[in-house]
Amino acid sequence: MTENLDVGVFRNGEPIPEAKTNDQWEAAYKNEKAAWCYYDNNPSNGKRFGRLYNWYAVNDPRGLAPAGWHVPTDKEWQTLTDQLGGQSVAFSKLKSSSGFFALPGGERYYKDCSFYKIDEIGFWWSATKEDTYNAWYLALHFGLSQVGRDNGGMNTGFAVRCVKNSNTKK
Repeated sequence: MTENLDVGVFRNGEPIPEAKTNDQWEAAYKNEKAAWCYYDNNPSNGKRFGRLYNWYAVNDPRGLAPAGWHVPTDKEWQTLTDQLGGQSVAFSKLKSSSGFFALPGGERYYKDCSFYKIDEIGFWWSATKEDTYNAWYLALHFGLSQVGRDNGGMNTGFAVRCVKNSNTKK
């Protein structure tokens, strides 16, 4: 996809709960439930950056990605970065020339549910879980022109990009 995901329903049509308050965001984490929000709970940020999702929304069996699409795995993110020349040169290509059109949409931080790094860093979930509490993500730091890969708390709110499923039928 060339834009961040901006859906409020799962593939099956059921709503994904919006968490506008810190208490709602934290409750979703404690109950291991899907949630989304706009950066600063401001819908105008959604128009530019899409929505931020916790990892439970990414991993929900009802499907966050539209039909025919999927949330990329950590390996798929790594493959994309490698195909664009590796972490040292992939930033500029992910920012503008590869069709990815990255934007620094920030995050909802897992420790205090506050919003950070808009217009500085873009974060995108992978579908790959690291352990009980963490999953892998891709980050683009616009101030440093760097691509990074790390794992973070499933309560963090990150953007999501989807990858078109390959057609294996002949």
